[in-house]
Amino acid sequence: MAVNRDRPDRWKHDIARSVDMYNDWFLRFAPEAYREVRSQTTSEVEQTMKETKNLRNIDMDMLKANPSILPTLRMSACPPLAVDRLIGLAGVSRNLVKTMEKGAIPPRMSPECLEHDLEKIGATIRRMADLDIFVWLERGDNPSDQERYRAATIVADRLCGAVTNPILRNAQERRQLDAIATWLADAGYTHLSTGERVPYDRMPPGTYSFRLNLPVDQEHTDHSIMIPVDAVVMPRNARPDDLPLLIEAKSAGDFTNVNKRRKEEAMKMNQLRHTYGDEVRFILFLCGYFDSGYLGYEAAEGIDWVWEHRIDDLAEFDL
Repeated sequence: MAVNRDRPDRWKHDIARSVDMYNDWFLRFAPEAYREVRSQTTSEVEQTMKETKNLRNIDMDMLKANPSILPTLRMSACPPLAVDRLIGLAGVSRNLVKTMEKGAIPPRMSPECLEHDLEKIGATIRRMADLDIFVWLERGDNPSDQERYRAATIVADRLCGAVTNPILRNAQERRQLDAIATWLADAGYTHLSTGERVPYDRMPPGTYSFRLNLPVDQEHTDHSIMIPVDAVVMPRNARPDDLPLLIEAKSAGDFTNVNKRRKEEAMKMNQLRHTYGDEVRFILFLCGYFDSGYLGYEAAEGIDWVWEHRIDDLAEFDL
């Protein structure tokens, strides 16, 4: 039985309320979420400056020992360097730079090629260091504490600016899952923590879990893959063979992006149906900019949803 997907008469009103709710959250909490990450990032940048002796020591040995500092070094250049720009300017292995961005060194790269490319990366960063930020490099002396902190905050801003959307998306996801947890707790459900997790199809009635991986079959193969589900809830009145309700938390700060990604949910639904049959129940938990085009697409795929501003609709899914 559908709850919202077969009610287009109220989509327009719900869209407006959802946009208002997201904007209210953004104005009140996005700056706080950004500042929290920026503060942590500033500390990490200061640590990088200590490791590089205030950006004076960017050589092969330092990069090999501390590959995770590469993003900070890229943002220390003038202009800041994107990953592909650094690869092109330095003329180095794409695999090396991509792996360093993840905090590691490619294990199969020959020592000679590794040292050669690391020297080229170091030379490029040293040549392009932003002298307006790291003012002591031209002076040839050591920075004051204030100068070091100021430089660190500028580089941290650049780093955070490059990942602003993921920062906000993660903060919004945490808030959405907290809202689901609060509603379920009020309805008498028990949270299964990481240490208590059981297979999704053996969850006791009246329990729920977050960020659970479910196996799904790959079509035309004998292999299965794991797909993540944000929230998995076994209804209190579930029978022994019943499957839990699967909930995907979705938020969006603009209409364009959701319509580019709307096929992702449909693909996940098709994988689940292929594996578990038509009885599988998969719904969306929406907050933000989801227009009629997005809703119509999901409804046509048989996907229902609950709006965060009307979270009590969860009860209509037998919870």
